[in-house]
Amino acid sequence: MSDLRVGLVGYGVAGAFFHAPLISATPGLRLSAVVTGDPERAAEVSGKYGARAVRDAAELWDSTDLVVIASPNRTHVPLAEAALKAGLPVVVDKPLAATAAQARGLVELARDLGLMLTVFQNRRWDGDFLTLGRLVAEGELGEITRFESRFERWRPVPKGGWRETGGTEEVAGLLYDLGSHLVDQALRLLGPAVDVYAESDVRRSGVNADDDTFIAISHAGGARSHLWAGAVTPRLGPRFRVLGSRAGYLKYGLDVQEEQLRAGLTPESPGFGEEPSERWGTVGTEGDVRAVPTEPGAYAGFYRAVVACLREGTPPPVDPEGVVEALTVLEAARRSAAERRVVVLEDR
Repeated sequence: MSDLRVGLVGYGVAGAFFHAPLISATPGLRLSAVVTGDPERAAEVSGKYGARAVRDAAELWDSTDLVVIASPNRTHVPLAEAALKAGLPVVVDKPLAATAAQARGLVELARDLGLMLTVFQNRRWDGDFLTLGRLVAEGELGEITRFESRFERWRPVPKGGWRETGGTEEVAGLLYDLGSHLVDQALRLLGPAVDVYAESDVRRSGVNADDDTFIAISHAGGARSHLWAGAVTPRLGPRFRVLGSRAGYLKYGLDVQEEQLRAGLTPESPGFGEEPSERWGTVGTEGDVRAVPTEPGAYAGFYRAVVACLREGTPPPVDPEGVVEALTVLEAARRSAAERRVVVLEDR
């Protein structure tokens, strides 16, 4: 059976460091075309992957079997809609859309056309989150009461670009960027949200989109999530602090896969996704803790599951219905921050 031809829309950070190398390393997929108007990027995709560079996404519709959208956030919905209407299954980088209503429209369109639609929520395959999932499944922590999760950075000088200078029309800012991962993980771990409180600020000069955001979620099961996304954090907090009725899990530092991909490694490289022991988290109670080996990160599993979905009819790696739920929480967070109040989801 011949490889599925993949057309990648966008070759910025997401396209170049995540999608292209992961697609290239996945049996059954071949990166055949990349949409980019940059001559240097065009030369790179040709030399590195043997893919042709095109300037317009419409050029992919008749020459590929799968479309991956890694272009600026504001383009996700129109491009996904066009690809689906052209009869092609689609992978969309997060966030799928600016609103839950837009995302639901795409989900319904894909369902009506009988096509796969899935979202690149790669942080589900972070080694630390996989480790946490194992600890919970094995009952190590008992009943989870509080989940603290952070994606924090120290970038006092803005890098520029639409993610920092854009407004709501660009779907810019950390709430929809890192917040998409934070909320997705919280809902996956602890289930549906019943209410949301958020604080969202712009701290740096020359920045228009939020760069310092906090989200609190009350879950239907009684647990609470406290989530931070910040670019102005001179002292970083723990990546995870998870409190249960039996023990807690404390973990510092980010998953190693992004660091490795940016350094040019691929899932085929020896040691990819493996975290050194000095970065492992700990589990236990105050005064009685032990180190817990971090599960190997597994971003490659996403695209392997895409192949299985398209070839064998298995479920997509990320159910877009769950992404609609996460976008509902993000919308509530935006409203909460603007109105300075708790937003009850049933009342929205």
